[in-house]
Amino acid sequence: MKSNPGRFLEDFTKGEVIAHATPRTITEGDVALNIALTGSRYALFCADSFAQANGFPGAPIDPLLVFHIVFGKTVPDISLNAVANLGYAEGRFLAPVYPGDTLNAESEVLGVKQNSNGKTGVVTVRTTGFNQDGAPVLTYVRWVMINKRGADPIIDAPPQTPAPFVPAAELLLPPGLDFSGYDSALAGSPHLFEDYAVGEKIDHVDGVTVEEAEHQLATRLYQNTAKVHFDALAQAGSRFGKRLIYGGVTISLARALAFNGLGNGAYLLAINGGRHVNPLFAGDTLYAWSEVLAAEDLGEAGALRLRLVAAKNRACADFPDKAGGEYDPAIVLDFDYWVAIPKRR
Repeated sequence: MKSNPGRFLEDFTKGEVIAHATPRTITEGDVALNIALTGSRYALFCADSFAQANGFPGAPIDPLLVFHIVFGKTVPDISLNAVANLGYAEGRFLAPVYPGDTLNAESEVLGVKQNSNGKTGVVTVRTTGFNQDGAPVLTYVRWVMINKRGADPIIDAPPQTPAPFVPAAELLLPPGLDFSGYDSALAGSPHLFEDYAVGEKIDHVDGVTVEEAEHQLATRLYQNTAKVHFDALAQAGSRFGKRLIYGGVTISLARALAFNGLGNGAYLLAINGGRHVNPLFAGDTLYAWSEVLAAEDLGEAGALRLRLVAAKNRACADFPDKAGGEYDPAIVLDFDYWVAIPKRR
């Protein structure tokens, strides 16, 4: 058989390292399409002149676009037969990526565990993205529920529990970063590091309705081939009866909405954790709110640890959250990350 049917739970071995195809050179066209599909307005990623005024050689690629493209490379080898992508942890952005850079990826299998139903299980991997020089630019852990091929039980090889968050001492600011001349008027927001308080919640106010063509294009941009996002006939007989929107699309749309209230918090430093709590479908309208979990002074910049919560078909003025340990049914995303933000001078 020459075509790739995708791996099942039985095909993973703890400690295995998987090299992923296909190398991908990131272009300015990718950047433009990503902006068209998300509406993101963070100035560092929109203008070479703005980025150069802050110590970059040019506008870097949005770290989330880097994450999605690296993630997409892993899908044919890890999650082509996924039931659900369950979560992320220990994500670190190690070096900026610029137009013209080429990304490769490899993953180490950290654990394999069968579910009690005997039909599925969870695979945990650590993925690292590299540039054309072999330098790592991104690493993260994710765990995904995978279908089994047969009924025979497997021997569980569970992973270690991921760290709850990336410590501030391990955050890496981009080399050369200099916010001393940061122009908040051009960035579109007056609010800097000192203007945010731990425990503060921000309603991002705006909403965006997700169209079928847009989420399909975005997922293709990342070269994510997971069947649940594309094959309408196959999904007609699934649990939900229709295609799911890739969770990375939800993350990027929510981050784009977060510009309204966090416009100067552009550069992602780390992904502490993330969960896709409920599915998002074409025709749903996405809203978002953020909570400031921590604030750290990193010298050249401040760092905010933010919790980004996205809800479908429900505005977030009342900050929908958990109640009695259960998520509000409208919530689709709970995403915890660190972001660099300029300080007042």
